[in-house]
Amino acid sequence: MNYKFSATALGIAGVSVALAVSAQPEPEPREAFAAMFGQVKPVAQAAIDAPAAKLGRALFWDQRLSVNGKIACATCHMPEDGSSDRRQFSTDARDKPTSRHSQPIYNSTLQTAGLRWTGDRASAAAQAEGSMTGSMGFETRELALANLKKHYDAKSFAAAFPGDADPVTIKNMAQAIDVYESTLNTPAPFDRYLAGDNAALTAAQKAGMRTFVNVGCAGCHSGALLGGTLQMKFGLTKDYWLETKSKKVDEGKFAATKNEADKHVFRVAMLRNVVDTAPYFHDGSVAKLDDAVRVMASVQLGRQLTDAETASIVEFLKSLSGKRPANYAPPVN
Repeated sequence: MNYKFSATALGIAGVSVALAVSAQPEPEPREAFAAMFGQVKPVAQAAIDAPAAKLGRALFWDQRLSVNGKIACATCHMPEDGSSDRRQFSTDARDKPTSRHSQPIYNSTLQTAGLRWTGDRASAAAQAEGSMTGSMGFETRELALANLKKHYDAKSFAAAFPGDADPVTIKNMAQAIDVYESTLNTPAPFDRYLAGDNAALTAAQKAGMRTFVNVGCAGCHSGALLGGTLQMKFGLTKDYWLETKSKKVDEGKFAATKNEADKHVFRVAMLRNVVDTAPYFHDGSVAKLDDAVRVMASVQLGRQLTDAETASIVEFLKSLSGKRPANYAPPVN
């Protein structure tokens, strides 16, 4: 994968898009923005009610599936935090801080550049499976499986995996969680606007959308999630920690690959529900959204935003927040 994406190129892309938008004869240049971004669609009730999704919901919220009986998948992805974690670093089942800030679960299965900050998990199933010997604290998969079978019998998994003679497996557990997470989309006012509802966004949000594009943010934060489709170096024009004031420099993908091209490369974060998911960046080093916007403009685009530009972009980002999914809560027994 080629991670070289210059700030100049981003700026030119932003200007060209801005010119295209300004040339639109209609007062609502929706088609240009729809092509650049895209909509998050509601999830059908049938998908929410599917046996695998219901099982995945139970597993996702079940603290018994951790080594200390106190941590569930949901513990680091709380509803009041936009399915992220307001703590800079979460605490795992071994009572140790995680190495990177917790990312949101809402809409996450729609990402195409992998999950986690370096995209090292290909799917939510891979993430759930890996977490058993990670944040859930088990020394081995065998110990994790023994614990799973302690709390769930074949009958509880049978409806979700009817063809399996022995359905209670770590693989099936992870797949059920994946199915559940795929039901957690959060359509927002922005999606209603793109679908044709001019009144879904305020005038300030529409202006902010144009600012977002003209500044160059959409060069990386594109697609339906406004991110999640690329892996990029964090700090194209200057070292990121000069702006974030991070206490520790994280080398991103390089820590695993040892490939110089991967130094400080992270998956581009999606911006859905971003106003609800502070603090920001892989290390939770920036507490306020307006500061995060300024950091991104500085280290990725080489631009110092005015207060008006920053406020305009933040106003647009507010339109990306959707309602909490009704099923993002422990199941009622």
